[in-house]
Amino acid sequence: MEEEGFRARAPGKIILAGEHAVVHGSAAVAAAIDLYTHSSLHLLPASEEDGAGAVEVDLRDTGLVFSWPCTRLREVFGDRAGAAVNAPGPCSSDELAAMAKLLEQEHIPDDKIWLAAGLSAFLYLYTSILGYTPGKAVVKSDLPLGAGLGSSAAFSVSLSGALLAAAGAVRPQAAGDGTEWGSFHKEDLELVNQWAFQGEKIIHGKPSGIDNAVSTFGSMIKFKKGEFTNLKSSNPVKMLITDTKVGRNTKALVAGVSERASRHPDAMASVISAVNSISEELSSIVELAADDEVAITAKEEKLAELMEMNQGLLQCMGVSHCAIETVLRTTLKYNLVSKLTGAGGGGCVLTLIPTLLSNSVLEKTTAEIESHGFRCFQVEVGGRGLQFCRGG
Repeated sequence: MEEEGFRARAPGKIILAGEHAVVHGSAAVAAAIDLYTHSSLHLLPASEEDGAGAVEVDLRDTGLVFSWPCTRLREVFGDRAGAAVNAPGPCSSDELAAMAKLLEQEHIPDDKIWLAAGLSAFLYLYTSILGYTPGKAVVKSDLPLGAGLGSSAAFSVSLSGALLAAAGAVRPQAAGDGTEWGSFHKEDLELVNQWAFQGEKIIHGKPSGIDNAVSTFGSMIKFKKGEFTNLKSSNPVKMLITDTKVGRNTKALVAGVSERASRHPDAMASVISAVNSISEELSSIVELAADDEVAITAKEEKLAELMEMNQGLLQCMGVSHCAIETVLRTTLKYNLVSKLTGAGGGGCVLTLIPTLLSNSVLEKTTAEIESHGFRCFQVEVGGRGLQFCRGG
């Protein structure tokens, strides 16, 4: 018989300003969007056959299921697993190497080899938080994977939330019977965020921490040198997101920016400083109260100009792509401003939807973008962060 189920969902994110430069000390502005990754967890009794059972993960969006005997995981991780739930620590190089060998035996399809990093994060988070308790996790997402919308962070955050709730390390506020989503206390969210960051480090190497922070806490934040500030916007912001469906390697793109900075230190320092100025100004504009159509339009025009400048600087960093440029040219025809979001090199593009934009113009813009084989969807910016629900 299965024990009580634990469900958590964490939102994706967009970066309004500051991606890449944030890794080099600049401010960045990120916001949650109303698309989620869902993680559900059932703890299972030990198998009667071997007395140990297994840990299983069903990655629903890929159609793949992976399972490992608990005895095998104990061989890989030793006795430290599950011993320090309240003190998240990094995965050691020895553990990473051991997990890599473990995953080599799984015969992951060549076109899904990128799953190895996510599976390593799953194994590390599971065994670190729950030890070798048998269980089954199911993960599914509204987010396009690897497209710059924080899918890996939403994976790490939702999974950490479900695991920590199952371990009794966090105490979710009242949640319904499978239909009502509740929230976590602030101190519990901080613990979830710390664990999720460990997962992000396994997946991305040297993440800034902004993706997991905004997925955990939601809303809109300014992030700089590991510290984040909540931003309060009195006006709703809507974006058209274009998924170019062009995959890219975040780690390689981040490394490419660092290499360019090494080759051109003065020029790139100026670029990063300019991005910081854009992020700081955008933060201030977001919080301005706009009470009528004239004020709202003026506010949105300033946001659009800053997005446009930030895109130009991202091109200077070498992280644009011909697919991104196609979206930029298309939206410009309709007097709309766009920028890439996330690592670039493909992935997703944001287009600000002005409050007074007519539906007909938006429909024409969307149709023309999608005629290139891209996918568009509308989102509201700045919603809730990690949420919890009991039951399967």
